[in-house]
Amino acid sequence: MMRGDDDIGNGQIYNPTDSGGERRNAPSGNDNHHYSSVPTQQATQHAGYGPNSYDADSLKKKSTSYSTPTFNTLGTQRPPSSGTFFSSTAHLMEGPNQPFYRDNFNDQPFSCDFGTGEENGIWMNTSDQAGTIMAFLVWLLLLYSAWTFTALAKSGGVPPFLSAAYVILCVLALASHAKTTFTDPGSVPQAAVPNERMRREMGTPDQPLSMCSQCQTFKPPFSHHCRICNRCISRMDHHCPWMNNCVGVGNLKHFILFLLYTWTCSTFSLTLLGWNYFMCADEDCTFNTLLTQLVRAVTVLSIGALLFTSSMIMNVTFGIMTGIGTIDRLKKKANNSIAEAIEEPIPLKDVFGIGAYWTWLLPIDPLFEDHDRVMGYSTPQRLLREEMRGEPTKVYPPSGLSKDMLAI
Repeated sequence: MMRGDDDIGNGQIYNPTDSGGERRNAPSGNDNHHYSSVPTQQATQHAGYGPNSYDADSLKKKSTSYSTPTFNTLGTQRPPSSGTFFSSTAHLMEGPNQPFYRDNFNDQPFSCDFGTGEENGIWMNTSDQAGTIMAFLVWLLLLYSAWTFTALAKSGGVPPFLSAAYVILCVLALASHAKTTFTDPGSVPQAAVPNERMRREMGTPDQPLSMCSQCQTFKPPFSHHCRICNRCISRMDHHCPWMNNCVGVGNLKHFILFLLYTWTCSTFSLTLLGWNYFMCADEDCTFNTLLTQLVRAVTVLSIGALLFTSSMIMNVTFGIMTGIGTIDRLKKKANNSIAEAIEEPIPLKDVFGIGAYWTWLLPIDPLFEDHDRVMGYSTPQRLLREEMRGEPTKVYPPSGLSKDMLAI
C-alpha cells in the first residue's frame, strides 16, 4: 500500500538569505499558490484543496485597521445549537472585530494541463505508470461490484433498494478516490517561508528550521520529499500507489473517506450475500449459474478489501491520535525512538475542516481554521497582503515587499 520516498538524511538548515541552489524569487501576480495573511474561513482553493487561514496569535492585532474589508457578514452571532450539523459556525469568528476575514483572491494557474509542478493547473502524478494502473484497477473493481449488485437486483435475487444503497456507497467511494488522486496533497511552493509563530518558536540554534536539499526550499515540520511526485509534501503520511498520489494534509480527508466507504461497501456486500446464502429457502432468491460466478468473485473481492481497508483505517487512526505519520513512525521504529516522540494528536478540524458536520461525510474540500498552521508554512505574498489590508495607503518598495517581508 505504501511507498514513501523521503529525503532521509539530506535535510539542511533553512537560511532565507542563502543564495545557493536554485531557489527562485517569490513570484508575483497570479500563480498557483493561494496567498492570504489573516485567518480565513472561506476562500478559493489552492490547487484543489482548502481555504487559507492564519493563526491570529502569530499576527499583529488589527481589530481597528479594516478600513477596506472584503469579508462578507453572514449574520448575527449566536451560540451553537443542534442545528450546527447542517450549518457552519465560521461566521462567528469573522468580521471587523474578529480574527478572520474572507479572502477571495484567485491565484490558481490558468493552465489546464496535468502534473505535479507549480505551473500545472490540474494535480496528477503522471510519472508513475504502475500507480496509474493500480488506481485504474480500483475503479474497475468498484464498478464491477456495483454492476453485479445491479444485475442481482434485476434478477430478483437482491431487493432493489439494497442494491441502490450499495451503488450509492460505491459512487461515494469512487468520488473520494478521485478527490484523493486529483487533489494537491500539500505540496510546498518555492516561495514558502516559515510563519511568524514558527520563526519565534523554532528558529533557534537548538531547534533550527530545515531546508529540503531536493527542492531547495523551506521544509515545514513533518513534511517529506516524495521522489515520485518530485515535491515536498506537508505532513506527508505516505505515497499510495492505489491513489497514484501522496497522502498528505491536503487530501487526508478524502483518503479517509475512501477507506471508510470502501470498508462499508465490503461489509455491506458480505452481509447481504451471506444472508442470501444462509437464509434463502426458495427458488425466488436463488442465483443462476452466471450470477453465482459473479457473486463468488465479489465475495473474494469484498473479503480482500475488508482486510486491507481495516488495516489502513487502523493505521490512519493511529496517525491522527498520535500525530505520527507512517513515514515518521517507520523511521522512529528503525531508530527505536518512538517512545520519545514529541508529536501531538492531530485535531479533527485540521483534517475535516470547520464546516458543517455533514460536509465531513462528503468528498469536498475542507475549510481549515488556520491554513498556515495546518500547512506548516506561509508565503511573502500572503504576509504582504496582510500589511496591505492593515495599511492600504502605505507605499511599498518597488520589490513589492516591505522591510518586514524582506527580513523573512
